[in-house]
Amino acid sequence: MGNRPSLKEYAMARLVTIAVTIFLIFSFFLLLIIKDQKSAWISIAFLAASFSVFIFIIYRITGRMQNELSIVAKYLDNIDKTEIIDYKTDFFTQEFADLNNNLIKVLKSFKKREAIKQRYNAKLKLKNKQRKDMISAISHEFRNPIASIMGYSQTLQDDPDIPMNLQRKFLDKIYNNGNKIEALLSRLILWNKFESGEANLYKSTFDISALIFEIKQSIEEKYKNRNINIDAPSYKIEADRTLIEVVLKNIIENALKYSQDDIQIKVADGLVSVTDFGVGIRDKDLNSVTKKFYRSGTHNWDNSMGLGLSIVKNILTLHNTSLNIESKVDEGSTFSFKI
Repeated sequence: MGNRPSLKEYAMARLVTIAVTIFLIFSFFLLLIIKDQKSAWISIAFLAASFSVFIFIIYRITGRMQNELSIVAKYLDNIDKTEIIDYKTDFFTQEFADLNNNLIKVLKSFKKREAIKQRYNAKLKLKNKQRKDMISAISHEFRNPIASIMGYSQTLQDDPDIPMNLQRKFLDKIYNNGNKIEALLSRLILWNKFESGEANLYKSTFDISALIFEIKQSIEEKYKNRNINIDAPSYKIEADRTLIEVVLKNIIENALKYSQDDIQIKVADGLVSVTDFGVGIRDKDLNSVTKKFYRSGTHNWDNSMGLGLSIVKNILTLHNTSLNIESKVDEGSTFSFKI
């Protein structure tokens, strides 16, 4: 299939054909009507000149029309690559000016929808990645306690003659791992509330120092051989007691989990700090440990399931404050917040 003619070529071909036909017809009648041959040929020459001027004017007009349409066509051809629609042209008819304005609106609308689509795709990819990370994190954290429960349960089933003291020990292990799974599920539920924007503050006035002592008592059984030193005179605050307990428990258990020595908890002028003398956190990880599903990739420090400190950060943000982390590798870390 051959190439189609341009607007100018098409218009000129049709116009020249019609003009030549009309010119020949008029010339024939002029030769018949005008008896004076000289006058007849002068009239024919004048007619030919008039048709030539007319054809030239139409040629210029169609050429201009083609140029203007070519500009529009160029932008339509490159619509996927065009970032800014900035071409300007002076159309000689209102219809072409209206066409140009409407095309510009269409192009801008297309680019806007394309930008929205790209942002949506980027968010979708991020959500999919987070979902994969979440599934990976959940499977990683749940595998050990579930395996322990199944192992101890199987042992109890297979050997009914196990001594009573050993049975109690196994049952304690099963119970503790069940508590661990329950804590992980609670953490996931709380994180989901933050993600969906359903988390609300229920403020009350309470003594944060008293709350710290309560948390110490609740976790002493788990960390029997560890000392938690508290320097916290009575200090009352107005906050969500349940959520602040989540914050403190996460920070304190992190300090115990990633150190072997005593830990120090202080409350002074509204500044709560928890200091450990453990493995510390690398500088390059400091800004990442509070991100969702972040895992350091090493065995020295890891934000369990990648949600603990992310939840802490969200809770403190709800209270119009933030978590500050100071750490040195092999020396320890201090987690603190003002409230």
